[in-house]
Amino acid sequence: MSNDDLIPPAAPDTSDPLGMLRACHDRILRNAETLERIGERVASEGVDAEVRKAAANVHRYFAKAGKHHHEDEEVDLFPVLARQSLKLADLIHELRQDHERLDALWEAIAPELEKPSSISDAAGFKARAEAMAAAYREHVTRENEELLELARHILGPDDLKRIGNAMAERRGLPTRYF
Repeated sequence: MSNDDLIPPAAPDTSDPLGMLRACHDRILRNAETLERIGERVASEGVDAEVRKAAANVHRYFAKAGKHHHEDEEVDLFPVLARQSLKLADLIHELRQDHERLDALWEAIAPELEKPSSISDAAGFKARAEAMAAAYREHVTRENEELLELARHILGPDDLKRIGNAMAERRGLPTRYF
């Protein structure tokens, strides 16, 4: 057994903006899965302390990290890529529409996640949770398989530095490159 087996690899940071976006996608999917489980639990057993804790974690994640993630893409990544080709511009237009749909799904469920005791329609909450999770699964798959794969081949070192610096600034972290 080597030391590499005992120490998990470090998560990508802003020095690897595309890696960081992929890692964020993984966290989005984990939180979406938790959201689905919360919906199932609320529908079958109601709201208890475990649901309240899980809901607070999911709310915190999507309210802050999810917002930063959309800004990373919309403000920093999409504009650079959209200039490359009409085909890429069309893909980015579709992904922006996905973001609008995801934001609307979030706005519909956020108040209930913030205060789970306010959930009055358990079946409706479950349906909203399932819709949001499904929309994120579809969106993340498309971004990972199409957008980020293309970005890996298109973006040069200067583009990646600019995007990484913007991501760091958004999070109040020191920038690594000038």
